[in-house]
Amino acid sequence: MSLGRRLSALFKGDGEDDPRVELDASYERQVALLQQTRRGAADVTTSRKRLELQLRQLEARADDLHAQAVTAVGAGQDDRARELLTQHAGLVAQVDELGPAERQLRHQEEQLQLSVQRLEAKVEAFRSQKEALSAGYTAAEARSRTTTALAGVDEELGDVGFALQRARDRTEVMQARAQALDELTATGALSPGDAALARLEELSGGGVDAELARLKQARPLPGPLPAQEQS
Repeated sequence: MSLGRRLSALFKGDGEDDPRVELDASYERQVALLQQTRRGAADVTTSRKRLELQLRQLEARADDLHAQAVTAVGAGQDDRARELLTQHAGLVAQVDELGPAERQLRHQEEQLQLSVQRLEAKVEAFRSQKEALSAGYTAAEARSRTTTALAGVDEELGDVGFALQRARDRTEVMQARAQALDELTATGALSPGDAALARLEELSGGGVDAELARLKQARPLPGPLPAQEQS
């Protein structure tokens, strides 16, 4: 396996799940829980306000009945005053009964609002951490992909270098063949069936690389310069 493929397999992590997906799913679950808590707090607030309005109406009616009873007593209408006070007592009993329920709802509302605030802070903190981790993972992923790509480029360049060297070697052989052909043609030594022509045909066949190696080995080493050139 090539270096680029090995790095690519290492980067993929054998099918390991993307942690960003799990982070996003966890964040969505927390947001859903926050919304549920908000709806619960809103329902309690609505119930508390409805009960509070009912209490205010009962208190207002009780105050009105009491005022009518006072007026009836002043007018000497004792029976009327007794009836009004009876109704007033019934309303006061309802107020006394609903009052604790209203206070309990108010307490629940306050507790739920605190829970919503705490949950909002936790969700926001998780969101910040999620974004930071996701950004870090994305950067690492991009860096890994870049490294993998560079490894592939280096590997490809190595193959290209080998191909270039082979092209240089073949070019040298072709140049040597052309030079020999020119010399034989100039001297008239080249004729059909000639051994030199057969040798050239052999060079142009499958023995090019071997001939190049032979030419390089046969290349004379440079000798010492003449005395006059050395001075």
